[in-house]
Amino acid sequence: MTIDNDIGLLERTLKALGRPAWEVTSEDIDRVVGDLAVQGRKTSTRREYVQIFKGFHRFLQARKAAEIEAVFGIRLVCPIDEFNASRHVGDDSPALLPPPTPERITEFFDFMKERIATARKYGPAARDYAMFRTLYHAGLRADEASLLEKPDLHFSRGPFGKLHVRFGKGAHTSGPRPRWVPMLDGLDLVLRWFLEDVRPKFPDSPVLFADESGGSLHRGTIRNRLRYLMELEGRPAADRFSPHALRRACATHNYERGVDLVAIQQMLGHWTVSSTMRYVRPSATFIEDAYQRAVAGTLAELTGKDTTA
Repeated sequence: MTIDNDIGLLERTLKALGRPAWEVTSEDIDRVVGDLAVQGRKTSTRREYVQIFKGFHRFLQARKAAEIEAVFGIRLVCPIDEFNASRHVGDDSPALLPPPTPERITEFFDFMKERIATARKYGPAARDYAMFRTLYHAGLRADEASLLEKPDLHFSRGPFGKLHVRFGKGAHTSGPRPRWVPMLDGLDLVLRWFLEDVRPKFPDSPVLFADESGGSLHRGTIRNRLRYLMELEGRPAADRFSPHALRRACATHNYERGVDLVAIQQMLGHWTVSSTMRYVRPSATFIEDAYQRAVAGTLAELTGKDTTA
């Protein structure tokens, strides 16, 4: 892309935002990206709009922040957050923020379980619980989960049962890349309960996680549902996360507990291990924890006792 093309795209982006770059909010970015989607613009085009603005805003922060604050009284904060950032766009992407911890994930799912008992509509509340458990335990993308159908659940395949992700993301123009994902950490029990007790409360259709008309949930709807649930939960903004962060949490938490990196790569449907490594963000005490496990294992072998009990 030439400089002239960059300038033209930046001008179109700023015109669509409708305000000076230093006044743009996350809601403005969401609106423009949403309008582009409604217009049928490609994902790559929407990514270009976000990225050209992000680069311009970074320039303002580096070169003009003091002047803008002095003249307009505005401190520059980039409005591109974890919910509207393009994925896989560089090492500084917000997708590289640490994923939610296992403790945070547990707290969120505990909140969702409590909500099922009190929600005005049992069906959608229970569906959301099963769906976000699936995103986390199976490491699915939101659009992969939205395209799952009931026949894609194979409870007798392998020791845990497996999901057939028929519309996995392919590379470039290769088309969908199917894969089999095991139902780990009790996901098989969650999905059995969902099929037997929850799915019949929605209109009959092949769709697994259906909306109230029986159709597929759009990935934007899944993102908005998660945002809404975390607002209900009442946690501070720093404790909130996106559907994509659940996928990164799946990679990180499995890696921390010793699952082979290649196995995680296959589970997430990445083409290369290097892609998977960008998802893995071990905790601050990962080295110490690994050391303690190794020492405990060595002592157990020497003494014949389980020192981790």
